[in-house]
Amino acid sequence: MNHPLETYRGEHYFQNNQLLYINRAAESIMSPYHDHDFLECVYITEGEGYHHIGDQVHKVRKGQVFFIPIGISHVFRPLSSSKTNNPLSVFNCVFSPLLLHKLNAFASDYRSMQFIADMEGGRCPYYSCMDTNDQYEKLFLAMHREFELPRTGSADYLHSLLLQLLIMLQRSMEDSSPEPAPRQTAFSLLLNELDQHYGEELTLTKLAMASGWSERHLQRLFLQYTKQSFHRYLQNIRIQKSQELLRGSTLKISMIAEMVGYKDIHSFNALFKRCTGMTPSVYRKESTAAESPVS
Repeated sequence: MNHPLETYRGEHYFQNNQLLYINRAAESIMSPYHDHDFLECVYITEGEGYHHIGDQVHKVRKGQVFFIPIGISHVFRPLSSSKTNNPLSVFNCVFSPLLLHKLNAFASDYRSMQFIADMEGGRCPYYSCMDTNDQYEKLFLAMHREFELPRTGSADYLHSLLLQLLIMLQRSMEDSSPEPAPRQTAFSLLLNELDQHYGEELTLTKLAMASGWSERHLQRLFLQYTKQSFHRYLQNIRIQKSQELLRGSTLKISMIAEMVGYKDIHSFNALFKRCTGMTPSVYRKESTAAESPVS
């Protein structure tokens, strides 16, 4: 199928020799089919819609990540023309292949250097994945904030965030490979699962059954790679998540305790104080005070 096609040029986006541009945009049903002379990473930050790429159409939703090489014709469009009822918002990170040569000078891992070189040389194909543990979302948020509110060293900081994004994409591609994963990669994927299901009733026995490792071997892996026992590692994740909820929501502390896996509020309060040095209520009060603007 033939589509009217526009070509987006990097010269319209790159300012002050940055070779990098980041924005947050609401896609339109009238967005033109296009290709571009730069590389692009996209994160769906809100809603759902369609990705028209080549002669194919794929439904997309919040949490999906895309790498789009140079010369690939595509467009993202919402489900309908109503931005209120059917929004489709994205973070766009576009960058010149010239920037990749500079980033490769900072890399030291051979596989990462080869991956960046392949991307620079046009040998890295179109790719998409899901953001299963919110790492991509946090990274795109940080990049967008740094781009819109530049400070001292922002260019270098943005380059370091872009390098982190590329390495995350590389790892995702490797994890989706049909070849058996090394033990470190398999254990890393297990930790990602813990990050997603920390609020559930988790035991070492259940984790061993799901992973295929024995309880003893699994405990050894936790001690080797996290320097903590499984129990202590899970506790720390739960406390960290509860801190995020205390800072970013007005939920009752008892509800937060249950959300992170503790049905007994007294046990949660005692554990929180042991880990942070203060009770959840004091932590929330001090965090709110620290974030309040000074008049």
